[in-house]
Amino acid sequence: MHIVILGAGSVGYHLAKQLINENKDVAIIEKDVKAAKRAANYLDCMVIRDEGRNINVLKEAGIDKAEFFISVTDSDEVNMITCGLVASKSSVPNKIARVRNIDYSQVQTPQSPFMGIDHIVNPEAEASKVIIRSIEHGALSDILFFEKSKLQMRNMTITVDSPFCNHNLQSIKATLGVSFLIAFILRNNDFIIPSGDTELLENDNLYIISTEDMFEKIFASAGKFRINLNKIVIIGGGKIGSYVAEHLLRKQRRDANFIRGFTRSFVRRLKENLIIIDKDVEICETLADRFSDALIINEDISDEGIYEEGQLSEYDLLVASTDNQELNLITAAYAKSIGIKRSIAVVNKYNYLNIASKIGVDVTVSQKNSIVNSILKLIRKGNIKNIYSFVDGKVEAIELLVANSPISGNKIRNIKLPPQTLIVSIAREGEDILPSGDSTVENGDHIVVISEKESVPKIEAIFT
Repeated sequence: MHIVILGAGSVGYHLAKQLINENKDVAIIEKDVKAAKRAANYLDCMVIRDEGRNINVLKEAGIDKAEFFISVTDSDEVNMITCGLVASKSSVPNKIARVRNIDYSQVQTPQSPFMGIDHIVNPEAEASKVIIRSIEHGALSDILFFEKSKLQMRNMTITVDSPFCNHNLQSIKATLGVSFLIAFILRNNDFIIPSGDTELLENDNLYIISTEDMFEKIFASAGKFRINLNKIVIIGGGKIGSYVAEHLLRKQRRDANFIRGFTRSFVRRLKENLIIIDKDVEICETLADRFSDALIINEDISDEGIYEEGQLSEYDLLVASTDNQELNLITAAYAKSIGIKRSIAVVNKYNYLNIASKIGVDVTVSQKNSIVNSILKLIRKGNIKNIYSFVDGKVEAIELLVANSPISGNKIRNIKLPPQTLIVSIAREGEDILPSGDSTVENGDHIVVISEKESVPKIEAIFT
């Protein structure tokens, strides 16, 4: 499969990196010298330093044989115009554009592509979906869902006062009496595929596979109980904050229809269930017009006094969604220290994702990862359904369909898997299995495999 990507910024670079790891034939067009040089030095693909809005450049990149054209520059207009050019001058069946302007995103329907664009992806909207999904599941931790399974993957950081600290997995499982599997452990910027004898240490970040009900028991045993997230404060009234607020208020309106005729004070208390704080006065004025049933505060969240004046310590959840990821991280951590029960931070840098759980932030959301994953879902065909990256791409969770595999019917312990590889989930005819070495893998199973990124082609060859 040949894929042409316009834009080698953060999204384009990581998208290309992932596709190359999946043995896709990739060509990148990038006009910026520094970004093009980085891509050429670190990615095994064709890199053309030029403008994308030129049919000759597009032909040089192989647009005539491409199955996908993906435009992810920082300019909505460039992305849209180039997709239109590709649609008019070639027969590429799939054109994908990153578009931030929500008005553009709303005009597209699957039946009627907009300006030649088959799929529009909005980074802020994709990140908002992840935040909303986290809130709906209690904002206890980062959470990963799989297509054909009710099993989930969540993370938990071992603190010095954790009942799991300095105990091995075998003894922990015996004590808890719940069904779960540790997919891998992040320790000192590296990952470990654990065994029953593996001892958990302070600051270990566990990635656990289990069901929703079992996770509540696991977190409760570590002193982290699921609560109702009724009172929420959003820091940053930009697109992410607005999308999340719109969803929350829509739900609040549905749930609160019965209050008509109640006292003004009751309505006021309901309004204070959602606070949006932003330091930009124009943004606040727009938010006030748009969200009349939320409390809008024009303040700088870095001013410590706002926490006391707004009585924010009484809130259940803080969502830090400003354009400053360092501020988001600090705000979310500080929120937990003053008594706010849960916090979510929007960050992008891998190091920040790793640090966040260690300083008490419950959920981290990456715009970059959200949009890359949404694009990859549009591209993937065949047996590999999803690939999720961790540890800056060193380890991956691969979700795939076992089909026409010679190992069908074999026990896992007898399958010659690559080193540092573990099958962590099997979905079979509506049944979810946390596998052991004696479990078998059958054709038609949907499985999740944890492995190093270099092993993805070998894993695909084994199971498909």
